[in-house]
Amino acid sequence: MTIDLLDTNVASHVIRGDIPRVSERLAALPMRDVAVSVITEAELRYGVAKRGHPPGLATRVKEFLIRVEVLPWTQEVARVYGDLRAACEAAGVTLAAMDMMIAAHARAVGAILVTRGRAFGLVPNGLTVQDWTVART
Repeated sequence: MTIDLLDTNVASHVIRGDIPRVSERLAALPMRDVAVSVITEAELRYGVAKRGHPPGLATRVKEFLIRVEVLPWTQEVARVYGDLRAACEAAGVTLAAMDMMIAAHARAVGAILVTRGRAFGLVPNGLTVQDWTVART
């Protein structure tokens, strides 16, 4: 079984429901095949707090997090992070700190990273990336 690990930007589209193609792709999958990193959970919770905890958004984020598996950060993920960050630096690939952690999480669990972030496609050593916001080819 391959897990689709939703990056924060795609999880945000799911929560907002603003891109029908994303909602359709999610609806086509068994929820057991969809997860987010605990890093994405942290970013979503930060987004709610930054906006002053608006009730509607807070409820939508809470309901989303109930429905998807939130994968914990483990020592194995930390090991993969160290190797991945070093490989990215050697290749001249720059990712934001949280993005690097999410990429390492996807690699560590063998997941497909579902993201709009184009920089993830530059990550060396075979990170599998999909963008649900564009039509399938």
